[in-house]
Amino acid sequence: MPRCYLDNAATSFPKPPEVLEAMMRYASELGASPGRGAYDEAKQAGELFDACRQRINELIHGEDPDHVVFTLNASDALNMAIRGVVYGCDPANKKPHIVTTYMEHNSVLRPLNELERRGDAEQTRVLCDPVTGLVDPEAIRKAIQPNTALIAVVHGSNVTGTLQPIGEIGKLARDHGIPLLVDAAQTLGHVPIDVRAMGIDLLAFPGHKGLLGPLGTGALYIRPGIEKQMATTREGGTGSASDQDTQPTFMPDRFEPGSHNAPGIVGLSQGVKWILDQGVDKLLRHQRELIQLMIERIAGDMPGLTLYGPQGVEDRVGVFSIRIEGFDDPQSLSDLLETDFGLLTRSGIHCAPLAHQTIGTSDLGGTTRLSFGPFTTQEDVRYTCDCLATVCQRQAARFASC
Repeated sequence: MPRCYLDNAATSFPKPPEVLEAMMRYASELGASPGRGAYDEAKQAGELFDACRQRINELIHGEDPDHVVFTLNASDALNMAIRGVVYGCDPANKKPHIVTTYMEHNSVLRPLNELERRGDAEQTRVLCDPVTGLVDPEAIRKAIQPNTALIAVVHGSNVTGTLQPIGEIGKLARDHGIPLLVDAAQTLGHVPIDVRAMGIDLLAFPGHKGLLGPLGTGALYIRPGIEKQMATTREGGTGSASDQDTQPTFMPDRFEPGSHNAPGIVGLSQGVKWILDQGVDKLLRHQRELIQLMIERIAGDMPGLTLYGPQGVEDRVGVFSIRIEGFDDPQSLSDLLETDFGLLTRSGIHCAPLAHQTIGTSDLGGTTRLSFGPFTTQEDVRYTCDCLATVCQRQAARFASC
């Protein structure tokens, strides 16, 4: 039985061979910590880090590679952005207010809830369409208050695949002089992102999903000038300005204390290079072909199957939440898909409880999620759809016999 990996929304697999080769080469030939020595190996490691920042900056059309701050993952980057903005506000002013949406991941919801619990910030969650999961930019505009310090929006939902209208939201954020934080965990590497054209001030993303790097990597892009509005949330050694007992003010050292996950960042750099070499537009075309095939097959011959989120190609990424009639627990469907067909899926709430509340699946235990990556083929999707159709037919026969 084939094993078909359909959990790229959690982490991408497989990785390009270049990613693993670069990590092994670093560990076996260099091993030095960038910025912590003047010898050749440390300099080479620093150059590899610079190359990674430059590649990411090119991918997102950023203004300055030094404003790509390496983090542990997307959650770490989102915490850095949210807390940095909140604690960077003048404490003499009114408590900072954040606008966000019901489609957010817990990596946004939990930091905001904790800040609110502590009395350090307040928030407004904007409702989203219960069918598509889309947020209306006008609803975000109406939620803005005089003390709004940040707008935080997920670009692509990890539950429904919904692509939010970030360009429109970015324009209204700029019109009101409010920084826009975008969670690009499900989009960077899959769809084109231009932080300047889209009005994005802070872009948080993992290295291990669409960028095809290893786990334990991520970054936060901070638009030049925004760092002056942010407080540091961690301080420590940077290998620079070591005679000072306060954190450096220059980028990226201001937000990068401690030694890095150097093998991971070197691997991430090769993942980004692979994407740049392929071209994001090409990868997007491939993804949309898979999405189109999936949607057409589900609409055609799968009675009893519900697909949540957008039913078209343009306003979604390759993340699909489904339920099949007769499976009260989404985990039981995931188990069946693995044991009978070798399909590897993810079931449950997906760390996004308000997104499931929005689409009406929260009280049902969530959904079964299938998610594509750049190495997913049309043959994989056809096989997946054949398996789902078989399950639907089995269920229909079972109900007919009752």
